[in-house]
Amino acid sequence: MLVPVLQDIQAEFRYLPREALEAVSRGLKIPLTRVYSVATFFKAFSLTPRGRHQVNVCLGTACHVRGAVNVLEKMQKALKVKEGGTTKDMAFSLDTVNCVGACALGPIVIVDENYHGQMNADKVEKVLENYT
Repeated sequence: MLVPVLQDIQAEFRYLPREALEAVSRGLKIPLTRVYSVATFFKAFSLTPRGRHQVNVCLGTACHVRGAVNVLEKMQKALKVKEGGTTKDMAFSLDTVNCVGACALGPIVIVDENYHGQMNADKVEKVLENYT
């Protein structure tokens, strides 16, 4: 029951605030250390505020050999943020994933829940324009 509760909190706040984790601990009668253990185990959860738009660049094997690293580098330059970071205006958070299971479309960039296939560095800024 803990994971779905944390997912709901993450969806509402775009991260897991300490106060919310303490409330979950009390409400579910679970030690706070256990709540934090689950919250830090899954990459989908964040203890720091995240941007309005989540950008994931797939670095799985198929995407990697097709130039995903170049896409990631261009994304970092365009957003002025390193992987794992959030832009100063809180518009975007940038992360990498190991595989999204859409290898035939690689390299893949996922913004929120929208898949952008056959990406290359030249397409990065055009994709980001759709989310500003």
